[in-house]
Amino acid sequence: MAPLTAENVLAKLRSLSAHQEVSILKLSEPISTAITQLQDPHQRTSDISTASLDATTPSSLEADLTHYRELFAKLRFSYVEQVTKEKFIRAIVGDPPLIVSPQENVDLEKENLEAKATLKALKTEVADMVAELEGKAKELSQKYERVQLETIKLEELPGKIADLENAIAGLKKAQAVGISPNPELNLPLVKTLDLVESKKRQRAELDRQLEQLQSQVPRKKKELDRLQAELQPLETRRQNSMAAAKEAKRRKEAALGGVEDDLEERGRWFRAAEAGLKQVLEIKS
Repeated sequence: MAPLTAENVLAKLRSLSAHQEVSILKLSEPISTAITQLQDPHQRTSDISTASLDATTPSSLEADLTHYRELFAKLRFSYVEQVTKEKFIRAIVGDPPLIVSPQENVDLEKENLEAKATLKALKTEVADMVAELEGKAKELSQKYERVQLETIKLEELPGKIADLENAIAGLKKAQAVGISPNPELNLPLVKTLDLVESKKRQRAELDRQLEQLQSQVPRKKKELDRLQAELQPLETRRQNSMAAAKEAKRRKEAALGGVEDDLEERGRWFRAAEAGLKQVLEIKS
């Protein structure tokens, strides 16, 4: 048996969709057909009355179901009323008139109770059947929509497979030629997986160290604030001392009147003379 491919599955789905048309059944179709047959072709119909018969949706289907339930309940009441009136009139005007005894009423009441019980049981059975059918219908609708979505994905699948195959072919060609400057990109699969695991371990270790450093940040910040608080008075004292030293130096220079500069110049001259004499006399210090 040949293996199934995306093209074969897609072809089968298309053939099934072509032969089977899924649509919502119209509850009003038998009634609307009968109305159309009984109606005069020359009689003008209301657009509002026929608009609900054209497009069928789940919401319109539910509305039709509610409408016809109410309509049939009214028709049943009207039918029972008309039949009762007809029988009553026939019983009065009949010859001889129809006389019903109390026992016959009792028997009819019993029959009515039995018929009502049977009718109630049938209604319950029908209601359960309708609920089951609604559940099956919703389930089938969801499955149908899922099949439609998967069919669309399946239609896109061959193109994606072709693109991936082209990409794989290009990567294999690049690996065979050795175009990639990074040797790690040319590793086989096993070594690539090992490299990935090692990178993951390194990243986990870095994350752990980062978490430890982040936990130390509040303590270091408090220590920095304490040191800054201790350094502030020292910095103030240093600035005050520097200002006092500059002021003292200025006052000293003003008192000496330039003698310090003369002494410094004479000292440099004596040192130069000493160095010259040592060179001449070849004296080693």
